[in-house]
Amino acid sequence: MSVDYRTVEDQTLLAHIINRRAEALSVLYDRYGRLLYSVAYHLVGNQQLAEEITLDVFRRVWDKAASYRADRASVRTWLTSMTRNRAIDMLRREGVRPEHNSISWADLTIEPSADGHSPETAVAHQMQKQRIHAALAELPEEQQEVLLLAFFNGYSHSQIADQLEMPLGTVKTRIRLGMQKLKLVLQP
Repeated sequence: MSVDYRTVEDQTLLAHIINRRAEALSVLYDRYGRLLYSVAYHLVGNQQLAEEITLDVFRRVWDKAASYRADRASVRTWLTSMTRNRAIDMLRREGVRPEHNSISWADLTIEPSADGHSPETAVAHQMQKQRIHAALAELPEEQQEVLLLAFFNGYSHSQIADQLEMPLGTVKTRIRLGMQKLKLVLQP
């Protein structure tokens, strides 16, 4: 029986990847390759390194698809987390921080993703991003700053404390408070 993998849900694709169906991995790459490359490039600021990270993530998916847990995250979130973690590992290994690529909350662009989903999905994603951007703008500046360093620049809590010259506990508190406020603002 032939399966049209392009119409299969992400979780089902992973089941096919576990069963060593290369076409399922190819479809997953087509869906998320550009997104993962963008995440990697944003963090490392180097095209060749971002490509290497993206391919490494898909190699890991091929080898470790069985480690995915649907109760923890969507496939998209799982993939982007792996990409982010791999990029941070590479930056730590090389001792490099692409400071010239740092951005502020105000500079974040809000564009619909071009991941092949319907226009309705793209609009829904854009509206969600706008809500998040607006919620972030409501946070105090010191909470915005630590969240930006943690989630967009990939800094650890201790690296943030060093950069901002503040106690580690203060950094952790600001991140926790910022996340709690975001959760309250973003709940339906």
